[in-house]
Amino acid sequence: MKLDRHGIRFSFWLVFTLFAIGVVFLLGVLQFTLIKPYYRNSKLTNVKEIGNEIQQYVINQNGNSAAMNRAFQVAVNNNVCVAIYNTSGFKIYSADSLGSGCVFNAGSSTNYEVDTSDGYAMKQLLEGGNGEASINLVNQKTNQDMVVYGRKIHSNLMNYYLFVNSPLEPVDSIVAFFGRQYIIFTFVILLAASFVSLLIAGRLVRPIVNMTQEADKLAAADYSCSFEGGSFTETKELAESLNDATQKLSKIDELRKDLIANVSHDIKTPLTSIRAYAEMIRDISGDLPEKRDEHLDVIISEADYLDRLVVDMSELSKLQSGTYVLKEKNFDLSAVIRNVVRLNSVMIEEGKLHVTIDTPPLLIVYGDETKLTEVIYNFLSNAVKHTPENGNITIRAFMKDDEETVRVEVKDEGEGISEEELPLIWDRYQKSSRSFSRSMSSTGLGLSIVKAILDSHHAVYGVESQKGNGSMFWFELHNPKVVEEKA
Repeated sequence: MKLDRHGIRFSFWLVFTLFAIGVVFLLGVLQFTLIKPYYRNSKLTNVKEIGNEIQQYVINQNGNSAAMNRAFQVAVNNNVCVAIYNTSGFKIYSADSLGSGCVFNAGSSTNYEVDTSDGYAMKQLLEGGNGEASINLVNQKTNQDMVVYGRKIHSNLMNYYLFVNSPLEPVDSIVAFFGRQYIIFTFVILLAASFVSLLIAGRLVRPIVNMTQEADKLAAADYSCSFEGGSFTETKELAESLNDATQKLSKIDELRKDLIANVSHDIKTPLTSIRAYAEMIRDISGDLPEKRDEHLDVIISEADYLDRLVVDMSELSKLQSGTYVLKEKNFDLSAVIRNVVRLNSVMIEEGKLHVTIDTPPLLIVYGDETKLTEVIYNFLSNAVKHTPENGNITIRAFMKDDEETVRVEVKDEGEGISEEELPLIWDRYQKSSRSFSRSMSSTGLGLSIVKAILDSHHAVYGVESQKGNGSMFWFELHNPKVVEEKA
């Protein structure tokens, strides 16, 4: 596999490795700079604890033989020597497991300014301080670093001076030991960091690579592709979004093909008629005024249809693209409904239909009066077209109980729409089975334009219908802004 310096795998490995190096370096600096003081402080704490035990056995328990034996055992177990002096500087107790290394023995020599074998001098060392002291020194006889801890004890109306001497292990050897371990640990940590980073990066990159390959198929209009997101939440969500986009693109592509087919048909049919009648005028009826006028009427009608088709497609494009600006104002919705019924009165009378208007005398709403009029006109026109003779059409408009939502309903007694077709009637050129034939008064875009208008008003809309039981188209304007007109 070619190394991609800008890829996730390499970047992930680099960050993990640099982070591991930084952590190991920081630990090394802290370890090698703090090990000496930490070790000395730890040793001093340990010596103090030993002093506590010696004091408990020798002084607090009045020095009985069992206690003295336990005190001696403590000194041996911890490899220290102990000396306790009285106020005269006389050594009243000693326990030695160091031999010549004990600085309290006579003849010992250290680099410290006070003679550590002189009990009185050591006693004065504690008297001059706060009753407690710790000393780091070198036993010149054994050339060994040592720590001496002393404490003044008041017990049984007397003062005692307890000292504990413990050797310090050569710190340099400890540092060298840790250094060797540090190199091994660094190598192991870097290997582990590299392995873990590549493992995690692989799990992250694998679904991305697969999705990239599937995206290439999608780019080639292969909608059979499927995106898998792996085990990470983010890549799963990305895969779900891409799968959803694939389905929508597939549907859009299908609609595009249907649109091209329908538009081609809707344009070709009137053009064919125009050409045929124009040729008839040229060859047959040019000198026959009655026939010529009849043929010209057909040509004009077909041309009008083409003009309406272009206008509807342009309007739908503007509404769906968001470039159309609503001209909102206060208007009386009841008056609009009455006017729409009046405009359709000829078709209503020809169909011998009964139209019932159920609206309050005055219903003020805020919106684009022209566009909402177009919505109601479209609903009523569809109802008129699909309601049989002597059928009933009901138009209702009312304020709902929340006093903030206006609902408009147009109900007919037509043939109804099947359940399978209901979700599709709002799509461009999607017609239910009740209207397959081309109508000279309809371009097939009516409900698509209605949908775009209502969407731009943020309205809720729908249709309720059953095959053979008529249909009811409705919409609701939520929270209409009834605004006071400016003077």
